[in-house]
Amino acid sequence: MRIDLLTLFPEMCETVMAESIIGRARRKGALQVCCHQFRDFSGNKHNRVDDTIFGGGMGMLLMAEPIAACLDDLFEQLGKKPHTIYMSPQGKTLTQQRVKELAQEENLVILCGHYEGVDERVLEAYVDEEISLGDFVLTGGELPALALADSVSRLVPGVLSAEECFEEESHYNGLLEYPQYTRPAVWRGREVPPVLLTGHHANIRKWRHEQSLLRTAVKRPDLLEKAPLTSSDREFLQQLQETVQEGREQDSVREKEKDA
Repeated sequence: MRIDLLTLFPEMCETVMAESIIGRARRKGALQVCCHQFRDFSGNKHNRVDDTIFGGGMGMLLMAEPIAACLDDLFEQLGKKPHTIYMSPQGKTLTQQRVKELAQEENLVILCGHYEGVDERVLEAYVDEEISLGDFVLTGGELPALALADSVSRLVPGVLSAEECFEEESHYNGLLEYPQYTRPAVWRGREVPPVLLTGHHANIRKWRHEQSLLRTAVKRPDLLEKAPLTSSDREFLQQLQETVQEGREQDSVREKEKDA
């Protein structure tokens, strides 16, 4: 896969994407990431890429032409127009499902806005999709773009050591990830769950799956509505709900006895 980032801060993006797992994947050729400075396409001696907003308003807006010229040059080099994304708080919120879909693309282009954003006309002419990390605003699109690039890159074959590295993580299969532990087996009086020390892989898989169900039910019950649950999963959740309800009833009885 190739990911192209259009930004006013290519050095910032390059620094992040050159480190750790993504950096190693790039160096061994499993992934290609290219950062483009669209200021180079400003067409004026001051390399200015922003201007005041028609109709008034605070701040400056990125002009259409420098971004369009940068995209035209990139598309000509590639010989095609790849799927082009603009990072924007107005976009659809990024999900792991969308990340999986984008990871199937051969090439992604991600545009990073700045100041008050980008002239709407360049978005209409070039952008296929707007994506947001959530209902909040940042000073620029670089951090969201890097988050998107990282999340997509790690699903590309050859980036991680094995598919198992991401297939059991939170959100990949619609559930939150189970709790994990490392040495020592006892830390400040807190013990690792005994099943993890048995070496019985079937029991460990069962425990981990049940813990994923439990965590999702407690922390993100909304995810269960869309998760691909089996009949065994639903039975486990029903038993969990009954146990919780029983505990609440017992607590209520104890509170009444105290008051009496």
